[in-house]
Amino acid sequence: MKTYKIGLLGLGTVGGGTVNILQNTLNEIERRLGHTIEISIIAVRDLNRARPVDTTGIQMTENPEDVVNHPDVDIVVELMGGTGLAKELVSQAIRNGKHVVTANKAMIAEFGNELFALADENNVIVNYEAAVAGGIPIIKALREGLAANKIEWLAGIINGTGNYILTEMEEPDADFDKVLKVAQELGYAEADPTFDVEGIDAAHKLTILASIAFGIELQFNKTYTEGISRITAEDIHFADQFGYKIKHLGIANRTENGFSLRVHPSLVKKDVLIANVNGVMNAVMVKGDHVGPTMYYGPGAGAGPTASAVVADIIDVIRAQSMTVEDRIPGLGFKADQLAQAPVESIDEIHSAYYLRCFAKDNAGVLAQITTKLAELEINIEHLHQEPSEENPDDATLVMLTEQVKESKLNQALEALIALEVVDSEIQRIRIADLG
Repeated sequence: MKTYKIGLLGLGTVGGGTVNILQNTLNEIERRLGHTIEISIIAVRDLNRARPVDTTGIQMTENPEDVVNHPDVDIVVELMGGTGLAKELVSQAIRNGKHVVTANKAMIAEFGNELFALADENNVIVNYEAAVAGGIPIIKALREGLAANKIEWLAGIINGTGNYILTEMEEPDADFDKVLKVAQELGYAEADPTFDVEGIDAAHKLTILASIAFGIELQFNKTYTEGISRITAEDIHFADQFGYKIKHLGIANRTENGFSLRVHPSLVKKDVLIANVNGVMNAVMVKGDHVGPTMYYGPGAGAGPTASAVVADIIDVIRAQSMTVEDRIPGLGFKADQLAQAPVESIDEIHSAYYLRCFAKDNAGVLAQITTKLAELEINIEHLHQEPSEENPDDATLVMLTEQVKESKLNQALEALIALEVVDSEIQRIRIADLG
């Protein structure tokens, strides 16, 4: 039985969970693996801070280079986050011939192309299951379980904070600001929640999933990103009346001219499974050409779930040592020279049905002006609802569901409606996700 030695960069929530699993589940891991795992060294910011786990017998250091340059370390586990120092350290570990396991979705989404190429040059593995959807093995499912399929599309709730907020906003008297404050108090949202509520975290994850699903290079800078901060309790209410729930989705699909990668609020029919994923849970739907739609559900964050994925990646790295380099599963699921430099379409090119909400003057003939303007641009209304505005007695709240239309054409229509004197200057637009 060989001993594989691990070096950890970071001992926060996930780092502590990883140490806990390796300390308390080692016998079970050894039974599965036929080898043993030992944590040799951990880099932390402050040696004097209290630790969430017992580190007796483990070398501790405040210098992360001690980990990546340690002569006995076989696998470096990066759990410090960020894209600056973390990338430098991971690159150095790879150049030193060490395998890497990481939970760093931002680093993979933004620099993965470079890191995987460097790993190939140095004959090492970079695993990153914990970077997307916590304890859900979605990367393994895409790279291995669905390898016989041409993936047509995927759609996921891949940020638990946003999902918690939208779920809680379904309750009476709830609004975005109130629910966000509660989420921060419960530890679901950071003091600065921008990455979560504005969709950046989800966009990092979607970039990774799309690359694995379609065999394309990582292209985070082309992923359309829109958050949930403009969603109101009214939108939740009206969506419910029309038979929908509002979910913050990452959606990737093939198009005639390439691929579409987008993160934004979406209306999802209530009878679709993913519409009923609530709270901080995550879920990803994937449609393959042979298997059809499948869904993967579970906790998307937390010490236990994320550390579970980290340790599974460590086990996979060790198992891969008995394979030839050519037999190993590529980092993004496709051989490096087979990754397509495929175009990612602008959000203006997508076709979708839309939910529109605006305030308009509550006068005779106003509705006719609005529908006529939409008809001129060949935009058909499927459902329409009007009710008096609680904020202004002279206005009415107008809610419409359109049929499918190209986004660029809808943008023209919104500009034309805003130009009407009878329509308020802001129109809420939420795309409707067809996940059938």
